[in-house]
Parts: sequence; C-alpha cells; structure tokens
Amino acid sequence: MSINKSEFITVAEMAKMLGLTRAAINKQISEGKMPAEKVGRNYLIPKTALPADLQERIRKGQKEATKNVIEKSHHHDLDFEKELWAAADKLRGNIDVSEYKNIVLGLLFLKYISDAFYKRREELDALTRDPKNEDFYVKDDKARAQILETKDFYKSAGVFYVPEKSRWEYLQTKTMQSDIGQVLDKAMDLIEEDNRAELEGVLPKIYTKTILDHAVIGELVNIFSRISFDHDFDREKDILGRIYEYFLGQFASAEGRRGGEFFTPRSIVKLLVEILEPYENARVLDPSCGSGGMFVSMAEYLREHKQDPSKLAINGQESNQTTLRLAKMNLAIRGLSGKIELGNSYYQDKFPHLQADFVIANPPFNAEWEPSKLADNDPRITLGTPPSGNANFMWIQHFAHHLAPSGYAGFVMPNGALAVSGKEGDLRQKLIEADLVEVIISCPPKLFYNVALPVSLWFLAKNKSGDRFRKRSGETLFIDAREVFEQISRKQVVFNPEHIQKIANAVRAWRGESGTEEYKDVSGFCKSATLEEIKKNGYVLTPGRYVGLADAEDDGISFEDKMQKLSNELRGAFAKGQELEKHIEQNLKELGF
Repeated sequence: MSINKSEFITVAEMAKMLGLTRAAINKQISEGKMPAEKVGRNYLIPKTALPADLQERIRKGQKEATKNVIEKSHHHDLDFEKELWAAADKLRGNIDVSEYKNIVLGLLFLKYISDAFYKRREELDALTRDPKNEDFYVKDDKARAQILETKDFYKSAGVFYVPEKSRWEYLQTKTMQSDIGQVLDKAMDLIEEDNRAELEGVLPKIYTKTILDHAVIGELVNIFSRISFDHDFDREKDILGRIYEYFLGQFASAEGRRGGEFFTPRSIVKLLVEILEPYENARVLDPSCGSGGMFVSMAEYLREHKQDPSKLAINGQESNQTTLRLAKMNLAIRGLSGKIELGNSYYQDKFPHLQADFVIANPPFNAEWEPSKLADNDPRITLGTPPSGNANFMWIQHFAHHLAPSGYAGFVMPNGALAVSGKEGDLRQKLIEADLVEVIISCPPKLFYNVALPVSLWFLAKNKSGDRFRKRSGETLFIDAREVFEQISRKQVVFNPEHIQKIANAVRAWRGESGTEEYKDVSGFCKSATLEEIKKNGYVLTPGRYVGLADAEDDGISFEDKMQKLSNELRGAFAKGQELEKHIEQNLKELGF
C-alpha cells in the first residue's frame, strides 16, 4: 500500500516527543493502544490519530524551525543548510563525491519544481472556485480537475508541469521500495518529456545505476522533504536556492581543485558583481559559466536594487555536460532563464555575434590549448595568438571581443598574468595600450576551496571616455586587497560584506559615481595610475607596485622616546638573561657538574 509519509511520524519521533523509549512506543502499538501503519519492518504513526495537543506541538515545532531558517542570512548562520548537508553527507558512504553531487543536486531540483507545481496548482484551484473569476470559475469538479492538469496553465506562469509520477508527494510514498532508483529516473524522464524545450537532456537520470543503496536514496528524499514553508513558496524558493548554492560550495570543497571548475566562492562573485553594477535589460555573457553562480549573483544584485532579475539577458557557455546541467538547474531554481550552450569557448564560440553589456567569468587558469584549431581570421585575436601552454590571454581577448561599445568585463585571473613576460607580456602591453584595463584588484590567498593559488580580479571597460561614469581615459585603478579578508577556516578566507563594500566603494569613488566621497589614493590600498606610469613599470599590473606600503599610524610618540623605551626594555632583558644564567650555573653546581 502506498502512503504519504508526510502525514505520519516515526516511532523514534514519537518516543522523543513523549520522553519514552522506542520499545515503549512499539509495545503500545502491538497492544493496539496506538494506531500505526506497518511499512516494511517499521511502524508509522498517523498524525491525525494523535491527541490535539500533540498535533499542535508538531505544528508549532515546524513553524519555529521555519522561522529560524528564514531569519538566518549571514554566511555564518547557515544552520539549516548545515544540518541538511550533514545529514546528506553522512549517507554518502564510499561513493565518489563527484557522482554523489549529481544525485543530491538532482533531488533538490526535483523538490523545487514539484513545490513550484503545487504552488501553481493551489492558485488554479482557488481561481476555479471563485465565482467572481469569469476566466476560470467552474462548478463541476471533473472540469476543475481537468484544468488542474492542463499543462498550458502552468507553463504560461513560468512553472514546469510535473506529471503525477514525478511529484514529490508520489516519490515520498516510494522511499522504502527497492526500486526507488528506477522510480526517480522515470520521474526525471517524464518531466523532460513534458518540458522538452527547457529541460531536455538536463536532468540527471543516474539513480538506477548508482552503487548507492536504495535505502540511502530513500533517506535523501526524506531529508529534503523537510524543506517546507507552509505554502509560502516565495520564501521556500529563496531557501532552496541558498541550499542549492551551499551544497554546491560543500561539494566544491570536497572535490578540492576540481571543485573550482564548477563553483566560484560566493564572496569573489559578489565583489565582481558589486563593481560591474549590472542593470535591467543588460546582455550578460559568461563563457565559462560552471554552475551558473555569476548569473545568480547578478540577479540578486538587481533584486536588491529594486529591479527585475528576469529582465537579464543571460548567455552562458560550458564545456562540461554535467556542469552545464547543474547551471540550468541552478537558474531554474532561482526563476531565471537564458541560453546556456555546451561547447569549448576556445574553438566553438556559441555566441559569435553577441555584444554584451557585461562579461563576467572565472575561466580555467593557465590551461593548455591548441591555437592551430583557430581559423586564420578569428575576429577575437586582436592582440596576437597566445602560446599553446597558457590560454589566459586567449580568454582575455575572448572577453574583450564580446563587449558592446560601452561594455564592461570582470573576471578572475591567476596573479602570474599580471607580470608574466615574453609573448604573454607583449599581449598584456597591447591590452594596456588599447586603454581597456580599468581596475585591477589583487586578492588574498586561500579564497578558493583547498587551493592557495593567489588570484586577481581584472575589470575591462570598452569606452572609458564616454560610458556611464566620468571620463577616465588613460587611467587605471589599482587596489591591493591581499590583507583584506576574514579567516573562516584554516584553509579558507572570504571577503565579508564590509570588505566587499570597502573595495567597491573605492572603485565607485574613483569612477566619480554620484553619492560617493571624493576619491583619494590610499597608501598600501589603492592608487590611480596613468598609462605613462604603467609604461614606466614595464607594463606590469601588480597592484603592490603602485599602491606602495601603508602609512604607519602616528601614535604621537617621538622617535627619540620610542628608542629610549626600546633601549630600556632591551637592557632589562639582558639583565634578566644574566640572572637566569647565574641561576642555571648554581643548579648545575648543586648537582655536581
């Protein structure tokens, strides 16, 4: 018999609530004193059979948990995400993390589209029962049921239609079955069949062939069933997005260096977006989009600035099929859509004619590539062909090529690109002489998961003399942020919100944006340099070369007084050392040495 497990509680949960042992609860059930359904070897107790006060305790507990999750926003307050992650990670066993990632994130996506479907279904049900609604009202229950299963009424609202055997409530009834993997794969197939234009080839169908035990898969479904917010789907969507991002970050950390291929730490992305300052109707390109985090952060920026995130024209390219699926699911969970294409950006530019208002990216660092695969007249190669051993300046030319006449690019580069000589140094010189380099920010090490490689953020501007900011032709802003960070673990640091605003505000002031303070160079932190100064420094873009050392704070004590104090302290240390020597000598004599 199939049951909806959300309507029941387990023996363990009942025992905890009443302060009894599980054996005591099982005895009550076996003696017929407590109603229960036997599922496999275990019992489930229907909530409706509980006394009213217990039902109220369960309801209040759920509401309090919901409130606690929703109110947590700072990156240290991720208890709900952490709790879900800890539970999911505990079930992983020996399965490779790269495989487990797709299993877990696929289930999260399935939970999201099911709940979006249920939300729309509730709306339609209410509309069909409202006599004042001339478009939807029907008296007949059969006609109403037909409307609730009409796909177009979901798709017109931007919601995926979810077939009955793909809905979360149905999947919950199958969690104890040995064929749960087949049930999930079939659920994914059915969803793709009904939403081919948006989801064909996107959803993972890996649950039958995985070595993960069927009981573990069932438990994962149960864990994610806890994500429920009393039909307030807008809040649930936000939480689901946060959970998806948190899980991506945890998987990236677990995979180490490979994790950086699909996930850029949030604080880096946030800083890039704060400096680019995107707006509605902007055309955005990320040609190495990973799991789509750059697009998500841009959408959040628009929402924070009272603009419509759905009006971003999103264009992304990703060379890894599995990662591309993660990106499409990530966007869908956030209610975003766009063109995400599969292909290697070096050789298959999927957007050859796109002129983007913003290019944002974290491309592979120092990657080998094959210049011979490019056409002789490739329009992107305006500075020269980079060496086969390092594609950094291939990426930079790709970004510059796709900029609209007043477009901006913000991207991550390894620090080596700032000062490398030879062929790449020549390419960097030409880029600088073309007056495309707007801002360079050096970052602290350990920003990436388990990778200490130091990086810098580069910003290009296509039209410094006539874009939305002050005329700044021939100028470049250098920021040294190597000492600006918060340590969150032995292996990782982040930019916290205050750091991000400190850096972004320096850029805004330098650009002359309204509402900002007058820009001033700050020793050890920021310096506005001219093309002539950069030329004198051999076209090297390392910020530390320009900003210099931070000024020492004047504590009001003269140099002579400081020296006198230090001298007295040193003499005192010498005297203590002599006393200690005498004490040691005396002890040695007493011991006969």
